[in-house]
Amino acid sequence: MSRRRWIADRVQGDQGWLLGPNANHLFRVLRAKIGQVFEVVADGAPRLGTVVFASPEQVEFHLGEVIESEALPPIAVYLSIFKFDRMEWALEKLTELGVASIHPMIAQRTEKHLAKAAAARVKRWRKITHEASQQSRRVSPPEIAEPQTLKQAITDAQGSRIVLAESEEQFSLKAALAGCQLPLALAFGPEGGWSDTELELFANNGWKAASLGHTILRAETAAIAAMAIAAAELL
Repeated sequence: MSRRRWIADRVQGDQGWLLGPNANHLFRVLRAKIGQVFEVVADGAPRLGTVVFASPEQVEFHLGEVIESEALPPIAVYLSIFKFDRMEWALEKLTELGVASIHPMIAQRTEKHLAKAAAARVKRWRKITHEASQQSRRVSPPEIAEPQTLKQAITDAQGSRIVLAESEEQFSLKAALAGCQLPLALAFGPEGGWSDTELELFANNGWKAASLGHTILRAETAAIAAMAIAAAELL
């Protein structure tokens, strides 16, 4: 059975600490005791951590040997902002699938009240992906960028770039991935899809349009499906 993995909130030399909610969960729910051994990620490297002090406010570990771990694929997801409850579910699942970074975007069809409230949600999104990273045994959470306009976000994207579009009927994601190299960027539209102006902007910035099939997928379904396909095809 795999040991539970935690990402240290603080590290100093061979000592690591969980603080706040992480410490409270480990102490009260999992009933951590002095001498127990967990995996603790310290400065991006997982190590064996032995509990030397435990309380609801903090759990302290002595950090031992480094544990080998596989690098995550350099895949970035450019996600148009949509209804927050479904978007948060997508962030959690993308984290589990190994996404390297997530870039929330304000598209033409993003609902105005969501666009206005997005910046205040970033802290919560980072908390969700931090928790999902520990659960899925990642060595670090994905980067969650501050929300940007679509134009700002996609012009800065690096590597191979694919935009998933309902209007693309011939070129599948699998075919698009065949000619790709890492790093990879994948872009997903809001409810209602991309406008013609946005698709033209993607094309002018070197993005290739691709399809996930003949059915219309919700934004969160499309993002999760495409990330899973890309990871399987490129790794």
